[in-house]
Amino acid sequence: MRDERDWAQFHTPENLAKSVAIEAGELLECFQWDDQANGSRVASELADVVTYCILLADRIGVNLDDIVMDKLAVTREKYPVDRAKGRSTKYDEL
Repeated sequence: MRDERDWAQFHTPENLAKSVAIEAGELLECFQWDDQANGSRVASELADVVTYCILLADRIGVNLDDIVMDKLAVTREKYPVDRAKGRSTKYDEL
């Protein structure tokens, strides 16, 4: 879709990062007044967030699978199961 509309020219990393934040705000807005948000609206906004994340990853040349796995490894180190299980405490306070 992006290419057939010649929109890649507008997809700078900065613009894509802004779009992720804007769409994330729209996703959050689904829950603004009711935690039982409309499922189809949530799905639509989530799709927008994910789409912009994919476009940003492509634009900056990173593999989403790789960066997610790397981040999960860091999180495992910061939040060991024996200290973090069932707790929402920040890693530096465990």
